[in-house]
Amino acid sequence: MIWKGTASTVPSETNKDAGFSPWGRRKTRVPKTKNSDAAVLPEKARREEPQDQAEEKPKETTVEFLASLCAVLVTGLFIITFVVQAFEIPSSSMENALLIGDHVFVNRISFAPRTNWLGPLLPYRDPRFGDIVVFLSPAEPGLYVVKRIIGAPGDRIHLRDGVVYRNGVALNEPYVLHDRDNSADEYRNNFPAIPPSDEYGVYPNWIVDMPQYVQSGDLVVPPDHYFAMGDHRGVSLDSRYWGFIPRKNIIGRPMFIYWSFETPEDQYQKTAWSDRILFVGRIIIHFFDQTRWQRTFSLVR
Repeated sequence: MIWKGTASTVPSETNKDAGFSPWGRRKTRVPKTKNSDAAVLPEKARREEPQDQAEEKPKETTVEFLASLCAVLVTGLFIITFVVQAFEIPSSSMENALLIGDHVFVNRISFAPRTNWLGPLLPYRDPRFGDIVVFLSPAEPGLYVVKRIIGAPGDRIHLRDGVVYRNGVALNEPYVLHDRDNSADEYRNNFPAIPPSDEYGVYPNWIVDMPQYVQSGDLVVPPDHYFAMGDHRGVSLDSRYWGFIPRKNIIGRPMFIYWSFETPEDQYQKTAWSDRILFVGRIIIHFFDQTRWQRTFSLVR
């Protein structure tokens, strides 16, 4: 159909408002209004707002931080009290298994008193022949000592010319160091055939108690007690001098060396603060060149 007349009869504003194109066809676009933009943006913002809130992590308060720190400290205290404990070797009585200046972690679980509710889960056991153990000295209260178990309850022990006999059989002890043996020390080398005396450095209580445990030339280890000796036999002050180790005194078994530093033999006797500060300074200065790196993380056997 053809319209008659001129285009001027229809105002251009009318065509624009009606949505017509200059060629007379209807447009499909959406009219632009102020409300159309206003209706879209708030809805988009509302969709994005929960996502932003979900991604934002809450900040830890001071109280929560202190509570976490306390939990870590309590856990660490529990571990070093009941599970593992660090010790330093102060003397040469266990060379070459343990040297002066070795720092070891001791397993406190293995030899701990067995409990009914954790017994089936933990590797509890009694000390046995050959174990290296850390224990509280029966002669000097508060002193921690490390030795090797030679006699368990019921074992019969004696030495002849420095050789240890256990239940009548001479022991093969490749771990023993003999560099400072003294053949003239009759008590040390022929125990318990030589009567104990203070001239040999035997503790007074052991001078009195030892004879009751000697049977037919052997020392018989009583129940719940152990006989221990150091690997460095010529210098070790052990059960020959202060007696048996009560089972309750045993703390645990050294697992491995976590650090070893070259330390003088008499360092443990220097208890003054000035001596300790000097030794700390020596560690700081010579940490790298006097640390025994080859012993780090080595097992104790």
